[in-house]
Amino acid sequence: MSSSGQHKQQEQAVTAAEPSMESKTVLKEISVYDAIGLRLAHDLTRIVPGEFKGRIFKKGHIITEADIPNLLDIGKEHIYIMELAAGELHEDDAANRMAKALCGDGIWLSEPHEGKVSMKSELLGLVEVDEALVHAINSLGEIALATVKTNSVVKKDGQLAATRAIPLVVSESKVEEVERLAAEYRSAHEGAAPLRVKPFRKLRVGLLTTGGEVYGGRIEDKFGPAVRSKLEAFGSEVIEQRFAPDDKQVIVNEINYLLRQDYDMILVTGGMSVDPDDRTPGAIKASGAHIVSYGTPMLPGSMLLMGYLNEVPILGLPGCVMHDPFTSFDVLLARILAGHQIVKEDITQLGYGGLYGC
Repeated sequence: MSSSGQHKQQEQAVTAAEPSMESKTVLKEISVYDAIGLRLAHDLTRIVPGEFKGRIFKKGHIITEADIPNLLDIGKEHIYIMELAAGELHEDDAANRMAKALCGDGIWLSEPHEGKVSMKSELLGLVEVDEALVHAINSLGEIALATVKTNSVVKKDGQLAATRAIPLVVSESKVEEVERLAAEYRSAHEGAAPLRVKPFRKLRVGLLTTGGEVYGGRIEDKFGPAVRSKLEAFGSEVIEQRFAPDDKQVIVNEINYLLRQDYDMILVTGGMSVDPDDRTPGAIKASGAHIVSYGTPMLPGSMLLMGYLNEVPILGLPGCVMHDPFTSFDVLLARILAGHQIVKEDITQLGYGGLYGC
């Protein structure tokens, strides 16, 4: 980048960062040559297209004589010293206070940087976010809260949300309103935070694969490896896999066998379509299971069956689970492992945003 272009870009950044017209905070402009020993009012960023973008000086940094060449390199012939007015907060302080108010178990906060604090997960788990509260906070103006969607899977150290102050200086009353909304939410939800990560339980799973072609050894079983891989990614395990032909009573007997083994979840694969010789859905129902839903509005995975046998989740898995990387099974599996009880409403809501690669 040319020095003139870089200088123009830095000027634009300063303009965008200055306090709003309503702010009474004072920014004093001082020549870098006169700034030795003074503290920076905000972070300073350097941009080298294609090579580097990041903070080179942090808010509060005390300027030294050795810093002057670097300041000039990013077009900073002057720096700003801030005198905050009563009732106003610096962008970093505002973002940090909001993040602390919103976060619950399983989350750690990044250091404030240019008015932003990132919220990251301490573990592999399921993100729970109150959507209505996110909208309420963003309607306040001058502050921002961005999150992943609720019930998203997050890896350890994965980012799930970020708070940000838009101007350099924010009215403290806006941050206090965020804190009030967060406290109100906690009070109404038995202390649960608006943003939290639920760890996955380690379940012992019984797997039943149906189909005469597999049972008789004519074709290789593809369901077992696919299901094992998905479960192991979350820390759970298939303890036992059994096979059954396309015989309703045999399938019922095998389901009841798995139930007697006290497995935490039962998965039944194969024979889930509406063909006359597909016996699995009827067998699951005949085993005594309460069927939450046979069929989902998500693709792939529309032929999935979700039910409970006593308190044990039982799922009938369609063929797409063998070959599609993400199906309705992946969505429901994560929620079950996080301890959710799946109800009909959870199934009907899968249609919105539920079209994946079809």
